[in-house]
Amino acid sequence: MSKSEPQTWLSQDAYDRLQAELDEMIANRPVIAAEINARREEGDLRENGGYHAAREEQGKAEGRILYLKELLRTAQVGEAPTADEVAPGTVVTIYFDDDASDTETFLLGSREISATTDLTVYSPESALGKAILGSRAGQTVTYTAPSGADIKVTVVKFEPYGA
Repeated sequence: MSKSEPQTWLSQDAYDRLQAELDEMIANRPVIAAEINARREEGDLRENGGYHAAREEQGKAEGRILYLKELLRTAQVGEAPTADEVAPGTVVTIYFDDDASDTETFLLGSREISATTDLTVYSPESALGKAILGSRAGQTVTYTAPSGADIKVTVVKFEPYGA
């Protein structure tokens, strides 16, 4: 894996869950192919809704398989990293500079881990995630929201996930 490839931190539990999903999806390929063949046998493909639905399901499944393979290939698995700056795998508390009394705590990491935590999960590739990566407690950063507004946030604290 090269340094330029994005890495995603995953807990062992999340990695195992995603690997099981991938294995199940790969094992299910023949079932989807059989469904497509069965629908094809029904006749005119232009008016065969079942055939088109099966093909669409196959496309979605293949897309998910490719996504999971790449995610698992580049994943950093194990305990959340300890760092002296905000990094993937850290639980971050911030406040928005326009309302310092309103803090938000979230996990900076893959949305795929959201099934294993009650925390909100922000991707390191999101606008907020990119802005706070490498930040330290007390540091203020600005990011551009999808609406186009510039938003200033201050990192209050951060710690490894699960600490």
